[in-house]
Amino acid sequence: MTTRVHPVILSGGSGTRLWPMSRALHPKQLLPLVSERSLLQEAALRVADQTMFAAPLVIANDEHRFMVAEQLRLAEVAARAVVLEPMGRNTAPAIAVAALLVMKDDKDALLLAMPSDHVIANLAAFRAAIERAAEAARQGHLVTFGITADRPETGYGYIQCGAAIAGAPGSFAVAAFVEKPDRARAEAYISSGEYFWNSGIFLIPAALLVAEMERLHPATLAACRAALARAKSDLDFLRLDRESFAKCENISLDYAVMEHTRHAAVVPVEMGWSDVGTWDALWQIGAKDDAGNVISGDVIAEATKNSYLRSEAGLVAALGIEDLIVVATGDATLVAHRSRAADLKTLIARLERAERPELAAHPLVHRPWGTYRTIHAGERVQVKHIMVKPGGKLSLQMHHHRAEHWVVVLGTAKVVRGNEEIMLHEDQSTYIPLGTQHRLENPGKIPLHLIEVQSGSYLGEDDIVRFEDTYGRA
Repeated sequence: MTTRVHPVILSGGSGTRLWPMSRALHPKQLLPLVSERSLLQEAALRVADQTMFAAPLVIANDEHRFMVAEQLRLAEVAARAVVLEPMGRNTAPAIAVAALLVMKDDKDALLLAMPSDHVIANLAAFRAAIERAAEAARQGHLVTFGITADRPETGYGYIQCGAAIAGAPGSFAVAAFVEKPDRARAEAYISSGEYFWNSGIFLIPAALLVAEMERLHPATLAACRAALARAKSDLDFLRLDRESFAKCENISLDYAVMEHTRHAAVVPVEMGWSDVGTWDALWQIGAKDDAGNVISGDVIAEATKNSYLRSEAGLVAALGIEDLIVVATGDATLVAHRSRAADLKTLIARLERAERPELAAHPLVHRPWGTYRTIHAGERVQVKHIMVKPGGKLSLQMHHHRAEHWVVVLGTAKVVRGNEEIMLHEDQSTYIPLGTQHRLENPGKIPLHLIEVQSGSYLGEDDIVRFEDTYGRA
């Protein structure tokens, strides 16, 4: 390949299909579901070869920004930029913004747009497919990757392969995009050998994408231009203009461009791909024991077959079950038949109607300075375990409705309380009266752990008035 490809990692989704692990404030791409690293970290490392790829551009949800930045730091991936969407508008606007941004420096840029929450087991096959796709892209094609299907999957869209593209071996014109079929049609597609799963991964010339968006969706492209022109740098992030971006259509690149362009091409590839869209998909790709079970965490299974068993908190004991999904977290447990994994959305809809808080966040909540976990929540009292990273600093703040007691369990705490500043060590404590300005900081080299006891008439997280904040939240 004569020029490097510009990766665009799409990390804006909420991933509720993998509830209760994946939640609105901590979606699946930020979870370590198939390895010790999160799916986002795996995606970033997949394009870390600097001889082949430029620094990645990450498109993320504003609410996830600090977790995204921290995970990239831990993976030692230096992103070109982390662009923050003020609201979700699907893949077409996100990729259009990326194209406009990259074209500022490289008019002939090739973009590799890829979701952050996919699994690709065969890295060599992935990179070889990109090499093939780049030849077609340089000839003026918008290339998508078609996954060699090994079963009649009804949960994926399909791509029908057309004539071979001259001068680009392994690339073909797209004959048709097909929506998710019923089982009979899916079986016919597999038998024909002409159809491939639609991966949702694209290798495209940035300038051609912009031209096609101008032709097909000029208003959305204009909104993308305005959102980028009015974007503001915020710490390590580029924050798109909310008012402008809100005018974009909520539309995928497939619907917006690929199904209507004369330039669509497909590169078939077999690379151990999964979109990890359901718990059954994780069972499909997971390492199984002799009974066909995929087990993660503190699990004991007896006389159990072909099940996905996962514990994130406490013991899960399974006896005499088959073809089930059991996922236990600190505050919720899912039990479902594997054949119904794709129907989880109906259960999620019911939880939404009931306004269940378990849809939004885990008991362990991530903040840019560290984490907190609610241990007890009762009438006028709440107890939390707080961890502050070395060098981490909470905002200078106050509360109208609650007082707080802090007890240091491990490490050293630097505390601002009103007009005084004190240092606390293990087994020492302090009291923050209601209405008092205060700040907590970890000046040490190890994580600071403390227990916080809140008491008062209202204990919600929105009872925070910030005066100063290292992370731009004041």
